[in-house]
Amino acid sequence: MKKLLAILALTSALSMSSLGFISAAHADEVKTDAVATVVADAAVAPDAAARAAETAAPAEAAKAPTPEKGDIAWMIVATILVTLMVIPGLGLFYGGLVRSKNMLSVLMQTFVVFSLIGVLWAIYGYSVAFTDGSAFIGGLSKAFLAGVTPDSTAATFSKGVVIPEYLYIAFQMTFAAITPALIVGAFAERMKFSAVLLFVILWFTFSYLPIAHMVWFWAGPDAYTSEEAAAAANAGAGFLFQKGALDFAGGTVVHINAGIAGLVGAIMLGKRIGYGREAMTPHSLTMTMIGASLLWVGWYGFNVGSNLEATGFATLVFVNTLLATCAATLSWTLTEWLLKGKPSMLGAASGAVAGLVAVTPACGFAGPMGAILLGLIVSPVCFFFVSKVKSWLGYDDSLDVFGVHGVGGIIGAIGTGIVVNPALGGTGVYDYVANAVGSYDMAAQVTSQAWGVVTTVIWSTVVAVIAYKIVDLVVGLRVSEETEREGLDTAEHGERAYHM
Repeated sequence: MKKLLAILALTSALSMSSLGFISAAHADEVKTDAVATVVADAAVAPDAAARAAETAAPAEAAKAPTPEKGDIAWMIVATILVTLMVIPGLGLFYGGLVRSKNMLSVLMQTFVVFSLIGVLWAIYGYSVAFTDGSAFIGGLSKAFLAGVTPDSTAATFSKGVVIPEYLYIAFQMTFAAITPALIVGAFAERMKFSAVLLFVILWFTFSYLPIAHMVWFWAGPDAYTSEEAAAAANAGAGFLFQKGALDFAGGTVVHINAGIAGLVGAIMLGKRIGYGREAMTPHSLTMTMIGASLLWVGWYGFNVGSNLEATGFATLVFVNTLLATCAATLSWTLTEWLLKGKPSMLGAASGAVAGLVAVTPACGFAGPMGAILLGLIVSPVCFFFVSKVKSWLGYDDSLDVFGVHGVGGIIGAIGTGIVVNPALGGTGVYDYVANAVGSYDMAAQVTSQAWGVVTTVIWSTVVAVIAYKIVDLVVGLRVSEETEREGLDTAEHGERAYHM
């Protein structure tokens, strides 16, 4: 527990250090409730769009918007790309990093976790994340997808533009599925398969869904017709949306959330047998490179799809995602080259993932140069955490889920508050009442971003600790020493990845 507290202190310091340049006097002036001008991630509330339509003038209400075929086609492709990120992308990336005797166990965990979350998302996840409730959690009005038809629609970021609700549900499901799948890498090679599934159910329900609701649930752009309407719409938005936190595609909801849960799991399960004394080198960096490449390609669906429309703005998101990843790959490679004497394929792949993580919350708000800056910064910091901090504090995060996703997500989330600045090439924060970019205050925006980071860190930590404890009491967390030495492939699944 001391290790966990020490690491959380480092995490908090990382998220709050960006606020050092803000004077106390200026910080007191921050008005985080002025969020009528904020646009958050591509997670627009279909229910709120319906409410806006009900209050529209009769002539306008009679002319309900219909989805464009181009937007539908793009969002289907984006949903497929995010699926590609998990199966096979994440599975191969993680699988190549473990020892050969555990290859299939990692593939099995990522594959089945994706499938499990898909079913839970339809039963209650979508409703809890994206319907009205409180500022912290939604309701069950759309449990079992009640009321959803091929004709029902979800709002986008443009007034009067919608997409089919079934498509929106499927797209958001892939986000919900990849997040707990990311956690698998932290406790790889030592956790029972039954424990993995039970933990995922608990953590998804009590951490992912509330954080997704807090960050992404809002009334949709059509509700922002006047200052009064915007204030009313904001009152029903998620807690962190109301605080003004920007997260275009999941820096807090996906990466910090998963990174913290992975760190907690690594500490609570303890180190792998022989960790620090035996070689635990990746068994196939070729597989890892293939997986990283699939992640990179699939991430375009993750980030660009979060625009929800096939527009010119989506091309900015695309370019930002591409450039940040290239920059992060180079900066990790150079950092490793300078400090270790040789650049590695594993380092290049890790840098690419770190860049993708960092740009995820900022991809719809940064300019291309801001995206490159984030990529250049994130890799050296993540490299420091995975190569130094982990050994100093003695936790065994098998595949560096916290070091890359948790730390990279924090850098990206805080950095979003800076690179959104129009003076630095960012898009600024859009004012839907004025239908124009609103005023920008760096101190206020970075403070809002810190709200998102700190809330996610605390929430995910508490839920993860409780969930792991419950799982340990019910089925036990860790496999036996005999099973761990034999390998989870044969002991847990009765199969082997290779027969040579």
